[in-house]
Order: sequence, then C-alpha cells, then structure tokens
Amino acid sequence: MTFGYSSAEIIGESVQRLSLQDHPNEARDLLARISTGEQIDHFESIRVRKDATPITVSLSVSPIREADGLIVGVSTIARDVTGARGAFQAARSMIEASLDSLVSISPEGRITDANEATVKLTGVPREKLIGTCFSDYFTDPAKANEVYQRVFTEGMAVDYQLTLRHHNGRERLTEVLYNASVHRDASGKVLGVFAAARDVTKQSQAFDAARSMMEASLDSLVAISPEGKITDANEATVKLTGVPREKLIGTSFSQYFTDPSRAEEIYQRVFTEGMAVDYPLTLHHHNGHETLTEVRYNASVYRDADGDVLGVFAAARDVTKQIADHRKIVEQQAKALERLAELEEFQRLTVGRELKMIELKKEIEYLRKFGPTTVGEPGDQY
Repeated sequence: MTFGYSSAEIIGESVQRLSLQDHPNEARDLLARISTGEQIDHFESIRVRKDATPITVSLSVSPIREADGLIVGVSTIARDVTGARGAFQAARSMIEASLDSLVSISPEGRITDANEATVKLTGVPREKLIGTCFSDYFTDPAKANEVYQRVFTEGMAVDYQLTLRHHNGRERLTEVLYNASVHRDASGKVLGVFAAARDVTKQSQAFDAARSMMEASLDSLVAISPEGKITDANEATVKLTGVPREKLIGTSFSQYFTDPSRAEEIYQRVFTEGMAVDYPLTLHHHNGHETLTEVRYNASVYRDADGDVLGVFAAARDVTKQIADHRKIVEQQAKALERLAELEEFQRLTVGRELKMIELKKEIEYLRKFGPTTVGEPGDQY
C-alpha cells in the first residue's frame, strides 16, 4: 500500500518501476553492496507511487541466503518518511535560522549535527565539526564535559557559563550560556543531547564594565534577591561590613544592621513603592570589636526583559562623619544659644541697675534742690 499497487500489480515487476528516472543506477548500486554481504539500514531514497507522486522512503535492505550462505535474493523494507522528512526539513530551517549555536551530541560526546551559527562561532566547517568531541571547542574541556554529564544525571542544564574558542588562526574567545537537554526516541531511549549556546560576550563585557563601575564606587552597593539574600556586593561593602564578598553572598541583607527589622522595612518598602530614598540605618562592622557606621540607603527594584522583578539594588553612603559634624555644629549652636541667654540675662540685670542708679541720682538731686537748707539741733524751735 505504500506505493499504491496491489500485490498482483507489482509482483514480477522490475524495481526500476518504483525508482525515479533520473536515478537509474541507484538500485544497481544497492544490489552491488548487498552482493558483498553488506546490510543497509535507514537508506533514504525517493520512490514513485502508482499515481506518479514522489515519496521519501527509508530503506532497510538485507541479503537472503541459502543454508550454505549463498546470496540468492534481497529483502527490502521501505518505510514512508515523507511526513517525517518534511518535519525534519522544517526543523532544519528553524535550526539554521537560529542565531544561537545549536548542536546535537551523541552519548559518547561526539557532535552529530550543528547549525551555521555553530560554524561561525567555532570557525570550523559543519562537515568537520561532525564526529569531533563536543568539549574540545571550549577553553575548559573538563567543565564543558561536566555540563554534558549533568544533562544525563539531571535531565537538563540551564544557563551554564562556558567560554568557546574560535579556530581562525588566532585565538578569539566567545562567552556563551549553554542550555541542554536529552533527546529520546519513540521508546524513550536516550539518543544523545541537544544543546543551545547563546553568545553573551557583549552582555558579559557590559557586566564587566558595570562591575568596574561598582568597584570604583565609594558607596556600598549590593544586589538583593526577592528573599532578602545578598547576591552581589562591591569592595566598599566588604570594607563597611568587615566580611569577605564570598561570605556576604547568600546571607541576609538585614543582619548587618543594628536594627534588622528596620533594615527589612526598607527592603519591603522598595517592593511596595518601587524605591526608598535616603533611609537612615546604622551598620555594624565585624572586626572583633563593634564599629558602627551611619549610612543613608537608596534602593530600587531591578527587572528582567519581561518586567519581572529580579530583586533589589541598594546603595549605602557612609554619612558617619557628616552626622558627627552635624552633631558638633548642633552642640556648638546649643552652647552659643546658652551663652546668648546668659548675656541677655546679664544685660537685663545691668540695664536694671543702670536705671536704678539713674533714679537714685535724680532723687538725690531733687532732695538737694528742694529739701531744707539747714538741719537744726534737737530742741530747736521753728
């Protein structure tokens, strides 16, 4: 039924009846191979149906032998793979259209297929890539092999960082993120691994530039996960906390402050309001003895390309000196006001005395002017 003929119509006919006219030697070549004892599996060919429609078939051809081993005929099984072939061609078109490097890898770690993007990244023609070791194209083959083995144990590997080298006579490195998963046949048997690599060199360079700016900052800069854990920190944060960067990462953001609940409040405020500005906190330094640092925190959420919140980015400025200077100014102002009050009180008392002296002088002058000129002895008569 594959070719549209009944048994009566096709038995006794030449196999050439099913072959394309422009491939007259194909059947003869197959028979020649079979005559040597070779068995041919999954040989793809184009055949012609009764209605003249061409179809793609997968042929399995094996010799028929007598008891003494003499080849007396040929057994052929033809499977119509036109639909599957069409799907494969569509998939191949999509694979070639991808800007990402796409490769299929055998259970032994050998490349069995690759797209044009892989050719460009490696500088190796596709026909030379096929059959070579997948891990050989990376600066760290052991690490590349690790991602491959991880796929078998975990089923997949996601965003695995690797560095790929280009074979163009001079070393050119490409930073990639690999995603990989196993692919299986219809029965569930693992056939190998399908891996996709995205060139993130520019993003990596941008990240390195961003990190350089982070490290150049005198302010403490930290990235915090939605769970409140530190995911990155710069050297200024290390100096303020007294904790190495590798030990900071993964710890709770709020634990480095004298009031953890208040530190947590700023973090939650960022999620509800989008940001927090000039939030005062006191940070303690783990250096064997307690050193407190007054800081002002500014924070905002950061998102991925889809707008989903990835976490919070926070910047803290050490304002200990400014606060100390401000307190000193406030104390000086308080002392000045106190002294001013004392002077005003002294002035008030002094002015009061002066007014009293003026009154006394006036009274004395009055008495001298209008009082008796002489004062008689006791007993004198007026």
